[in-house]
Amino acid sequence: MDFSIDARVEGYRSRVRAFVDRELIPLESEPAAYDAHGNIGLDHLEQMRARARAEGLWCLQLKPETGGAGLDKVGMAVCYEEMNRSIFGPVVFNAAAPDDGNMMLLEKIATPAQRERWLAPIVAGEVRSAFAMTEPHPGGGSDPSMISTSARREGDRYVVSGRKWFITGAEDAAHFILMARTSDDARKGLTAFLFHKDQPGWTIVRRIPIMGPEEHGGHCELAFDGLEVPAENVLLSEGQGLKVTQIRLGPARLTHCMRWLGLSKRCVEIARAYAAERRGFGVRLADRESVQLMLGDLAMRIEVGRLLVMKAAWELDRGSFARKEVSMAKVHVANLLHAAADTAIQINGARGYSKDTVLEWIYRYARQARLVDGADEVHKMVLNRFLEAEEDAFWTWPAPGATAAGPA
Repeated sequence: MDFSIDARVEGYRSRVRAFVDRELIPLESEPAAYDAHGNIGLDHLEQMRARARAEGLWCLQLKPETGGAGLDKVGMAVCYEEMNRSIFGPVVFNAAAPDDGNMMLLEKIATPAQRERWLAPIVAGEVRSAFAMTEPHPGGGSDPSMISTSARREGDRYVVSGRKWFITGAEDAAHFILMARTSDDARKGLTAFLFHKDQPGWTIVRRIPIMGPEEHGGHCELAFDGLEVPAENVLLSEGQGLKVTQIRLGPARLTHCMRWLGLSKRCVEIARAYAAERRGFGVRLADRESVQLMLGDLAMRIEVGRLLVMKAAWELDRGSFARKEVSMAKVHVANLLHAAADTAIQINGARGYSKDTVLEWIYRYARQARLVDGADEVHKMVLNRFLEAEEDAFWTWPAPGATAAGPA
C-alpha cells in the first residue's frame, strides 16, 4: 500500500496552503470581510477569487478541458483539506458546496450542449447553482424514494409541481438541478432537470433561519406551481434520476469530509497556539497533562479521518460508488469536526467562546455536519446492510480478481 502523493499534487497542496496562510486567515480577523450571514462578503470574495485564478488555483477538481487542473479524488482530498483551514477557503477556490458537487456531476453526465449552457458559467464564477432534492414531510429527505415533487410530461416539456426545502444556496443561485417524480416506478420513477432562476412557475417561499453561519444564498424553501422545463434540459434521460443522485451524492459527501478535516486541523492549530502561550498557576497550558491528552486524542482522530477519506477517494478513483467507505468517512469526520471545535473552545476558555477566534463560527457550523447528506444514523444503517450482505468480507482487503458482495 502506497500512501504517498505525487509531486504535482504536493505542488498544488503547498500553493493552496501558502495562499490560505497569506490571504485568507488574516482576512478572517476583519469584521468588514463578512456578510450579514457570517460568510465572506461578495466584494472580498471576488477579490480573493481573482487572486486564486491568477495563481492557477481555480477549480482544481475539474478536467483541464473544463477549466480545472484535473485532480483525481485523492488529489482533491489533499488540497481540499488545506483549503478549509480557512472558513473562507472552499468558496474562494470554487470548491464549495453546492457548486462543487454540481460542477462535477455536470462534467460527468451532461451533454455537450448542457455543459456549455449550464456548467461553463459556474466554472467561470459567473453564476452560482443549487441542487433541489430535499422535501418537507411527507416528501423525500435521506430516502429519495419518498420524493413527491412531480414532473408531468406535456409534449416537449415537463410541468413541475411540489415543494422543496433546505436547498443550499438557492437565494443566490441562477442554475438549478431539480429532482422530481415522473412515474411510480420504484427504481425508474425519478428524473433530474435543469432550470434557470428566471423561469416562471416557481418561487422561493423563505430563506430558512439556521443555527450556524450560512453559505451564500442560505438554505431555502421552494414552491413549484407550473414550472415548465424543456425535455432538452433533462439530465441523462427520463427515469434516471436515482442514478443521477448516486453519481452526485457519494463524491459530494466525501468532499464535505475533505473540507471538514481542514476545519478540524484549524481548531487544533488555534488550540495549540493558545496553550503554548497561556499560563495559569505557574504552568503553561501546553504543559498540563490534561491538555496534552485532549490534543493528542484529536490528532489521532484527525489522522483516522484522513485515512478513511483517502480510502474512499481511492475507491472512487477506481470507479466504485464507494458507498461503504464514504459512509464510514462521513460519520467519523462529522463527529470529529464537532469534537475538534468543542475541545479547542475548552482549551481557549472564554476566548474560544468569543468572536476573537473563528472557533465559535466553526462550532455553530459543525452541528450540521451530522445531518447534511444523510444523518449519522442513516449511514450506520447503510453500513449494517453491507455487513449483513458481506459478513466477514466486510473487512477484506482488495485483491486481484476478488469480488465483494454488496447490499441489495
